[in-house]
Amino acid sequence: MKAFVMDAFSENLFSGNQAGVVLVDRELSDETMLKIAAEFKHSETAFIQPFDRGGNSIRIRYFTPAGEVELCGHATVASFALLRKLELIGDGGYLADTAAGRLNITVNDRRIWMDMAQPRLVKELDAAEISELYSAFALSVSDGIEGCLPQIITTGLSDIIMPVRSRELLLSAVQDTSRVSALSYKLGCVGVHMFAPGDESCTAYCSNFAPLYGIPEECATGTANGALTYYLHLKGQITAGQENSFIQGEHMHRPSKVLSMLIENGNSVLIRIGGTAVMSMECDIKL
Repeated sequence: MKAFVMDAFSENLFSGNQAGVVLVDRELSDETMLKIAAEFKHSETAFIQPFDRGGNSIRIRYFTPAGEVELCGHATVASFALLRKLELIGDGGYLADTAAGRLNITVNDRRIWMDMAQPRLVKELDAAEISELYSAFALSVSDGIEGCLPQIITTGLSDIIMPVRSRELLLSAVQDTSRVSALSYKLGCVGVHMFAPGDESCTAYCSNFAPLYGIPEECATGTANGALTYYLHLKGQITAGQENSFIQGEHMHRPSKVLSMLIENGNSVLIRIGGTAVMSMECDIKL
């Protein structure tokens, strides 16, 4: 059975966020998919189920080394970039059928754009939770941004959006994985998406931490940057129609660029994340 490693949200090999992608050609148990994901050891492995090559709906399941997750942005971008490279699909519109819902995908040459689930503010952290959050990264509440309190936002997966004042603070944060895991579990989140204001080169600089799911840090996260896009929109810092870019992974020496766009649709908003992916490995799984 064919399997691949894709470097997502990057145009260069050995940068961006690696994802395993498996082209499933037989019935696989959840246990087997979990073992394959653990063998790859990447933060997520996408399992593309058999599909009608003349159709536009493609079912994907996602596993971390620790368990199944409903959705993964970078693994979705990796999956559709792979299918495009293998000429199993062409440019156009598709549906990604995931446990988080059916999402619209647009393939345009090397760029993959992915619609997020309806964005939603889940919760604003209280004072005790905010103190615990910053302390878990060896930071203080004063390292945050005035007027921007941490919030839990979902665009398919829930993340704690955590602002810090500068890129230097972002890169100096030291995670206590047990405390971040406990806080994530308590608040029902995947993890923490920390960001600092950007400059002329990007909208924001980011780091993402999800130790509860066996991912101490991740160098590119589509769903979390979708959530950040909505957070910044709520703060009046992002307007509809503009293309945003988020630099993530510098802390891990694997810089990534995640694109996003917010579109107003009547009284609701739609968020798209986008990027590219390149193939770094191809192999056979001997089942």
